[in-house]
Amino acid sequence: MKILISQVKITDPLSPFNGSVKDILIDDHHISKIADKISEKADIQLQEKDLQVSPGWVDPFVHFCDPGYEFKETLDTGAAAAAAGGFTRVFTLPDTQPVTDNKAQVEYIAQRAVSLPVTIHPIGTVTKKKEGKELAEMYDMRNSGAIAFSDGLEPVQSAGLFLKALQYVKAFDGVLVQIPIDKSIGAGGLMNEGIISTRLGLPGLPAIAEELMIRRDLELLRYTQSKLHITAVSTQKSLELIKAAKQDGLQVTCSVTPYHLFFSDEHMQRYDTNLKLNPPLRSKADVLALRKAVLDGTVDCLASHHLPQDWDHKTCEFEYALPGMLGLQTLFAVVNEVLPELTDARLVQLLGSNARAIFALPPVTIAEGAEAELSLFSKKENTLLTKATIRSKSANTPFLDKPLKGKVFGIIHKGKLSLNN
Repeated sequence: MKILISQVKITDPLSPFNGSVKDILIDDHHISKIADKISEKADIQLQEKDLQVSPGWVDPFVHFCDPGYEFKETLDTGAAAAAAGGFTRVFTLPDTQPVTDNKAQVEYIAQRAVSLPVTIHPIGTVTKKKEGKELAEMYDMRNSGAIAFSDGLEPVQSAGLFLKALQYVKAFDGVLVQIPIDKSIGAGGLMNEGIISTRLGLPGLPAIAEELMIRRDLELLRYTQSKLHITAVSTQKSLELIKAAKQDGLQVTCSVTPYHLFFSDEHMQRYDTNLKLNPPLRSKADVLALRKAVLDGTVDCLASHHLPQDWDHKTCEFEYALPGMLGLQTLFAVVNEVLPELTDARLVQLLGSNARAIFALPPVTIAEGAEAELSLFSKKENTLLTKATIRSKSANTPFLDKPLKGKVFGIIHKGKLSLNN
């Protein structure tokens, strides 16, 4: 199949055509020609106002709930949401039933995803059954296709076990991924501990529960000299700890979520269960610190933390609602909305090239002869997510019917064009 993209701005610092407006011809899986004007006939021609193209985006932390919780999401619906959000690759959490803690489960996900529009990389667990008691067979899972290792939504609480895991993955240059939450602190917390939680009468989850875990994990990392990626960083102090560790030469990277950049705990005053998250929304000062860290390079990646929940687990009392929101289809527009000053070069780093480097994925560039793995978007057009355009099986998002600046048109991957309607 031949695909012609006409008059598109190329956004790729590694490309000789970076910043220029060109026609791009894709023949099957590869870019065959890039020129000012291409008259060759194609099966599909795409031309949109203010269209930009970049190497395919990568989301390093999503939950597709398959197998075991297909009533919330499946690999098919999750992949459709990812493509609609501009992502060509995603890393899926092991929080399934059964848990992804062995090579058979890793292979199931990888093989099921072969025919889907995006590449799905399974994350294997650090511990067996995600119980935090003994290490899983990470080496076997790595050989079967696991991209990294994490206990997902249940971060490893035992310092001794996490130390062993950091030592274990050094044998194959693996990466551990951890949400920084010390569950022994503020175990019943429903939102960020502060003035707002007091005013609302809700038990708080203090920032120190995150910061202590980060401090602990960084000391373990210093001891082992391994690799660690901290995701969903949500406080100013956490960023300072990570920045200092990087300056010390530790192999630590981090990601933030779009919703921690957009919302603060002040938005919780309507008890919207879609804003019940873990880690929780933090103070306005933390939000501003996160935004600054995204701009200055402290933050390495953006991660949607796409976490579908069914209607029953969100349309209920705040106390009983499960945490999480959808994130794939709105990530780009949310970030573009709150950080319009974000440069094209930094955007490519945050949405793709940094994640590829951290997790040893092959680099992608826009050049003649290169494999066509592309994301198509506009920073000037608008997005309006509606129930009709949600590709996920669930609908737990506070961005429903909320206009946002920035639009994703689709992706080109695996020789196919996946376009949003």
